[in-house]
Amino acid sequence: MTTTYAVLSEGLEKRFGAVSALHRLDLAVREGTVCGLLGPNGAGKSTAVRLLATLLRPDAGSARIAGHDVVRDPAAVRRSIGVTGQYASVDGDLTGRENLRLFARLLRVRRPDDRAAELLGRFGLTEAADRKAATYSGGMRRRLDLAASLVRRPTVLFLDEPTTGLDPAGRNGIWEAVRELTAEGTTVLLTTQYLEEADQLADDIALIDRGRVARTGSPAELKALIGWYAQAVVADRDTLPKAAAVLDRLTGREPQFDHDRHTVGAVTTDPTLTLPRLVRELDAAGVLLLDASLSPPSLDDVFLRLTGSPA
Repeated sequence: MTTTYAVLSEGLEKRFGAVSALHRLDLAVREGTVCGLLGPNGAGKSTAVRLLATLLRPDAGSARIAGHDVVRDPAAVRRSIGVTGQYASVDGDLTGRENLRLFARLLRVRRPDDRAAELLGRFGLTEAADRKAATYSGGMRRRLDLAASLVRRPTVLFLDEPTTGLDPAGRNGIWEAVRELTAEGTTVLLTTQYLEEADQLADDIALIDRGRVARTGSPAELKALIGWYAQAVVADRDTLPKAAAVLDRLTGREPQFDHDRHTVGAVTTDPTLTLPRLVRELDAAGVLLLDASLSPPSLDDVFLRLTGSPA
């Protein structure tokens, strides 16, 4: 079965004077999925989005969006995409309805009033439709901004840190909208600094570090590279060496002790090590347990381990 990519870049490079913002960026995003570009400020995420959305011209390399070359056929790329940047692009002096109607007319969408009403309903903005956008909360403005980027039903949607500055309720609203879009077949390229956001939404993640892709994979695959943390809390501190010997044998890693808390733990990449097995092995060794756990790493751990930089 042939995989079709909605976003495909090879060797993309971009320099601003002496600064290399992107260095041979290779990226492949499958149709109908969410790909998270994850990295700290200055890693090159926003520059990559601007190149792929034809807002910048690459200095080297190539990229295709929905089958269209970003340099040779930028007009076709623009017809295929929607873009929501870090800051809302809607006009605060216009109402929500007027903003969407304006976008629909500029994009020559048929029946712009109907399309505006449809999007207002979809994003829970019908009651506020005839209020000026300047009176909207941050979450409402972001939802309106996302609605504006969907006026022409894009094949590929670029979301550049769409939930920056939002409270948890506003962030959850954007997350739900993204899930609905991908369920309908839209491909989403999401740049974010929020590790939880990438974990919640992304089918695949590209870790961006210093203008290049340091590692790609699903959240689960990237976490598996780091391993899980097996830990035992014992009733008697004198049995910590016994528990450590069990963990050493099961994980092949040097255990770490916290004598004050009566705990010992070690990292494991063995997929066959389960919590029931861990408990059975400790029990068989005569260790009286108060608690045991097998915890996955966070994407913070993944980014730090794989790139050497804090996310």
